[in-house]
Amino acid sequence: MDIRTLTDFAADLARAAAQETLPRFRAGIDIVNKAQGGFDPVTEGDREAERALRTLISDRFPGHGIKGEEFPEKEGTEPWRWVLDPIDGTRAFICGVPMWTTLIGLEHEGRPVFGIIDQPHLKERWVGETLSNAKSLLVTGPAGSRVSGCASLSEARMMATDMRAGEYFSDDEAEAVLRLGREVRVTRQGLDSYGFALVASGQMDMVVEAGLHWHDVAAVIPVIEAAGGTITDWQGAELRDTGGTLQVIVAASPKLAEDAARILRA
Repeated sequence: MDIRTLTDFAADLARAAAQETLPRFRAGIDIVNKAQGGFDPVTEGDREAERALRTLISDRFPGHGIKGEEFPEKEGTEPWRWVLDPIDGTRAFICGVPMWTTLIGLEHEGRPVFGIIDQPHLKERWVGETLSNAKSLLVTGPAGSRVSGCASLSEARMMATDMRAGEYFSDDEAEAVLRLGREVRVTRQGLDSYGFALVASGQMDMVVEAGLHWHDVAAVIPVIEAAGGTITDWQGAELRDTGGTLQVIVAASPKLAEDAARILRA
């Protein structure tokens, strides 16, 4: 796959998603709860944006697979698969908070190699690739296209979307994250997938999450790696599509990720 071709196509995909999401943002849209006994919202914007992305990808790359959050997976005939989350951070979206993003990832033989994190309301976009030996990150909008390099927990700025038990974290996970929070300089909540992008730009040093699905992280992996960062599970292992939920650490350095994982497992 040619990097320039992919980057141009990525821009087309991001624009197509934005045409469906932005008119519905802060517009009093209807919300459907997908969860039983909890709250897992989905909106018309989620579904229509994913439909638009699937159409463009199928027309351009008919042999590629497609895995999204809202519709059944399309099996491919080639070793490439797109992973889509048109509105990652739907809770932020329905609250009018511009911390949601559109996540578009591309895998080769199961390994994420190209990713887009797009926040169209703020006109900010991160496009990362690890296909080339050099790796590259193209940032539109915010300053910074490298991680901070922070290696010390005591100096780290950490984010988790919601630290309460029973939301994204189990009781034990919530206790572990609070324990880690006592070791860092600053903790913030509520940034959703926008926090991953801030790590890539050097504005945040670490994000710790759990209860995530593959569509929440596939696009993030190439962006973080292209920016020089580290992304693992809480055991320090490489993230893979297990079909289940994932515990995730995104960090500005391997040392920071290792020290965080040690405390989370304690």
